[in-house]
Amino acid sequence: MSEIRAKEIIQGQNPNSKKNKKSFLKECVIDIAIIAVVALVVWRFVGYGVWITSGSMVPTLEVKDRLIVSRVYNVDNLNYGDIVLFKNDEYKNKTLIKRLIGKPGDKIEIVKGTVFRNGEQLQEDYVKNNDKYDGNFEVPENEYFFLGDNRAESDDARYWRYPYINKDEIEAKAEIRYYPIKDFGFVK
Repeated sequence: MSEIRAKEIIQGQNPNSKKNKKSFLKECVIDIAIIAVVALVVWRFVGYGVWITSGSMVPTLEVKDRLIVSRVYNVDNLNYGDIVLFKNDEYKNKTLIKRLIGKPGDKIEIVKGTVFRNGEQLQEDYVKNNDKYDGNFEVPENEYFFLGDNRAESDDARYWRYPYINKDEIEAKAEIRYYPIKDFGFVK
């Protein structure tokens, strides 16, 4: 018999008593409730998990990849090249994920699939499946311009009726890929 157990029995506190079992159960329920509240607060205000369902970001993100994303409260903190989740009026009840290419005031020109921002060619090493699209876009105030990495297959700003996303429609930024485990790491 352990020394602690012997002391509890001597002091009349049998660890197997109903009172101690109820106390232990109560502590477990309280701990689980605290964990659930913390998880809910983190999910609601900090970030959450998402599952990739389309190939528009291949090869950067594959179908069935799982990500942790952080909520965006200030769009001014977004950087060119960030992978962002947002709503689009053309896709009711769907959240899209694309790469940020243009911010308010930017002039985007696409020549045979090569993207220029304000006259400078973008270095897009993440694009492996380009197309020969041509187009010009001038990003309005409070609006953003997004493209998928899988340009030949992505339904993105180039093809939407209105090619820009309002800042209020931006929800989150991709941070970490946690599945598949072999690809665990920060999203770039």
